Amino acid sequence: MTDDAPRNSVAIDPHAGSRHSTIRGWVFWPAAAIALAFIAFAMLFPTAAEATFGAVQTFIVSAFNWYYVLIAAFFVVFALAMGFSRFGNIKLGQDDDEPEFSTMSWFSLLFAAGMGIGLVFYGVSEPLSHFIEPRPGVEGTPNQLAQQAMSQTFLHWGVHAWSIYVVLGLALAYAFHRRRRPRTIRWALEPILGARLVQGGWGNAIDVAALVGTLFGVATSLGLGVIQISAGLDYLGVVSPSVISQAIIVGIITGFVLFSVLSGVGKGMKWLSNINLVLAGLLMLFLLFVGPTEFLLRDVVQSIGNYIQNFVSLSFTTSAYSGEEGVAWQGTWTAFYWGWWISWAPFVGIFIARISRGRTVREFVVGVILVPTLVGILWFTVLGGTAIYGELTGTVQLVGADGAVNVSTALFQMLQSVPGSVVISVGFLILIGIFFVTSADSGALVMGMIATGGEEEPKRWVRVFFTLATSLIAFALLLAGGLQALQTAAISIALPFSVVLLAICWATVVAFRREMKAYDKAERAQLRDSIGEHYGLEVEEPNQRGIFGIPTRWRHRRAVAAQAEAREEARAEAEKAPETVSGDSPSA
Repeated sequence: MTDDAPRNSVAIDPHAGSRHSTIRGWVFWPAAAIALAFIAFAMLFPTAAEATFGAVQTFIVSAFNWYYVLIAAFFVVFALAMGFSRFGNIKLGQDDDEPEFSTMSWFSLLFAAGMGIGLVFYGVSEPLSHFIEPRPGVEGTPNQLAQQAMSQTFLHWGVHAWSIYVVLGLALAYAFHRRRRPRTIRWALEPILGARLVQGGWGNAIDVAALVGTLFGVATSLGLGVIQISAGLDYLGVVSPSVISQAIIVGIITGFVLFSVLSGVGKGMKWLSNINLVLAGLLMLFLLFVGPTEFLLRDVVQSIGNYIQNFVSLSFTTSAYSGEEGVAWQGTWTAFYWGWWISWAPFVGIFIARISRGRTVREFVVGVILVPTLVGILWFTVLGGTAIYGELTGTVQLVGADGAVNVSTALFQMLQSVPGSVVISVGFLILIGIFFVTSADSGALVMGMIATGGEEEPKRWVRVFFTLATSLIAFALLLAGGLQALQTAAISIALPFSVVLLAICWATVVAFRREMKAYDKAERAQLRDSIGEHYGLEVEEPNQRGIFGIPTRWRHRRAVAAQAEAREEARAEAEKAPETVSGDSPSA
């Protein structure tokens, strides 16, 4: 059942307010002003910007660390509730829609969304960092610390990250494919705001928040890519890291992105993305088979078990008893990741919503959470596990003289211990470069869609603007503090947009309840027509109510069976009645 009309009969115009322009002025210009102001501040006053970012990060992590941890856990519960409740049978599309992609192709596309610069940047450095410098309060033997390091990494890149994407992706898939709404974030809130408010100021504010969040989220990833490409070139002896070399790297890769945007070679970008995924898979398999293969295979199985065993306690850890050291650690790792995923949610959410037409809610939730999580676990086990194994056995030295891990060079240090290290290092640099190009190009497309009110092919100048803005923000963040500035941007932008995500959770429940209520009403009407005077027998007992006050499916089936039995008994009584009247009776 599809309700294509808004509840308040307001006409839906996806380009309202922009009849003489391709952009929505109240979305594009506020977001552009925020981006340009930030770029100007960071580039003109880098020292002041660095100090500001440090103070902002410390304040937000100190005051809102508990909030980030709590909402991330809530999003996990929400996603699982949507998938495994009665809502799981709702189709993300029209009733007769079949999935647009085969299951394997869909899984591959989800894998494409899950892979990115971040996985390459942190593939070695994060597990190794948690092993060398564990979370404050964590103690144990080297083997215990190694196991804890893998579980902590899985927490940051696993179920929580993809549950955040499910929140927005599910709402958008329902709006796009079920209700046929324009492809912008605002329509995810239509169930609680109504079409009139969604098309007005509230909708504009929601899209501005999503646009700015996507802008800084993509810029954070690109900044990480620049840091690691610079470190890789230094390892290969090409050029030492510096502001000038990083500016050149940004300029060269931005040139490739602009070429892609201006040429409009969509198929070429798809082939490039597929090649990159194949390259990532080949590099991972190479490291698996030339490294400690038996150890890594045992490690992946054991680490999954340990991750599941400690899932709840890790999910609610805030380092409350670790003082300032705990606050700093949370800002560097967990709070940063939850902020990064929230700021990336519009980008990834629109992507996974776009490819999921024809899936049920249950298929969507299971596929989006399970597949990328398992791929991420395998990736981190191979790269991070190889590094930790080298440290445990003393076959490789990855820790600096100061006893810390250099997160930007850890990957290339680890590659020194494998055969053909130079060739493999070049392969990883190519991998990062292509991820840079595809992420920036796809990000510009998504941001253009939001800025134009849902146009599937935004004007090229709009995409060019967001390409240049993203690259400039990434470079400005590098000037104003490097990695810390990147982390601060993600954490800060996520704070306001997290409120939007919470509202989207509410809107999704409202929309799904309305749909199930409509289904129940139609079923009751059909049942009433078939049962007739015995319709009243279907009234439920007060305690036969499920989550959100909706009858659970098995209770519904039991009620239908009871109604069928009552109908048969009534028919049998009706058949006996003539015999009683016509036959002999004691009173005759």
